[in-house]
Amino acid sequence: MQFGLSEEQKLIVETTRAFVENELYPHEREVERTGELRRELIDELKAKAIAAGLYAANMPADVGGAGLDTVSWLLYEKELGRANYALHWTCVARPSNILLAGTPEQREKYLFPCIRGEKWDCLAMTEPGAGSDLRGMKATAVQDGSDWVLNGTKHFISHADIADFAIVFMASGEEDSPRGKRKKITAFFVDKGTKGFTVRDGYRNVSHRGYTNSILEFDDCRLPASQVLGEVHKGFEVANSWLGATRLQVGATCLGRAERALSHAIEYAAQRQQFGQQIGKFQGVSFKLADMATELKAADLMVFEAGWKYDQGTVTDQDMAMAKLKATEMLAFVADEAIQIHGGMGLMDDLPLERIWRDARVERIWEGTSEIQRHIISRALLRPFGG
Repeated sequence: MQFGLSEEQKLIVETTRAFVENELYPHEREVERTGELRRELIDELKAKAIAAGLYAANMPADVGGAGLDTVSWLLYEKELGRANYALHWTCVARPSNILLAGTPEQREKYLFPCIRGEKWDCLAMTEPGAGSDLRGMKATAVQDGSDWVLNGTKHFISHADIADFAIVFMASGEEDSPRGKRKKITAFFVDKGTKGFTVRDGYRNVSHRGYTNSILEFDDCRLPASQVLGEVHKGFEVANSWLGATRLQVGATCLGRAERALSHAIEYAAQRQQFGQQIGKFQGVSFKLADMATELKAADLMVFEAGWKYDQGTVTDQDMAMAKLKATEMLAFVADEAIQIHGGMGLMDDLPLERIWRDARVERIWEGTSEIQRHIISRALLRPFGG
């Protein structure tokens, strides 16, 4: 494993950071204040991201993406992660990799328009009664002749309000397992405007202002068989094949935000005077900085080692769980300590720290809670002993 960056990777970092600082930072306060992203602003920044070669950069080169290896992609995600989440995720969109699992016809209808910036996708798995336990989903897809009829509710569906279609996972049957009956899952493409498909406003939340969530309702929503993504009853296999690195993406964006918070804390500690000297000279502050930097370094190494192993084909679920767990919990620690160093000023919206602190909270929940990551890790440790 090489710890240095190639010239191409350095250019990715420089280009992405410049875009974030020059194009996204200036709009953060507006989005934080209003909790909304104006469509005019989305279109303006999307055009700039496309021109800069940053839009859909997560996609392979043969479909119009940047063709980045995993480590380079994580470097890109880390830099984007410095900015307000709604700004970088919506205006510099990275279409879901699961779109690559589509048929040639589905790619033409869904994948390529997303890469060109003509459409947005959203991914719908979570339900009011099925979050971490996706096998517990109650929303159903029942075959009726050559069609499928969908019924049920999904919630916490990110940016579904602006998406042109949803990739929806539904319980489509049951099968026997060593632990009894379990749900079979099938994935579907569902276009906005399809009869029986309704998108409702979701919940106001403390994290990622401007990055909306919605409630999706399916009431006898009829789809032709051509809308199935992957094989019938193989939705989990599709998800596991194409969504594996999303936990590393979460970890990488956490690294970017933590670096930004630490940078503010170091600068403030070097400039702020109390009791006749810089507060950074007091161990109560300087030791905080040392711990913040050490935790950030450890998380950085874990995320990028997992990314490197992903490219080598040797990454394990345990590697990705450890990286996600460490990075998300590190961000919470660094954000909290950065505010403590700033005192009351850290909670004012003149600085991005209170936003980073609020935003950090959701990272330990989505894409698998910290408890789920610990379950994955401990199961891997105990499995050789029959645990």
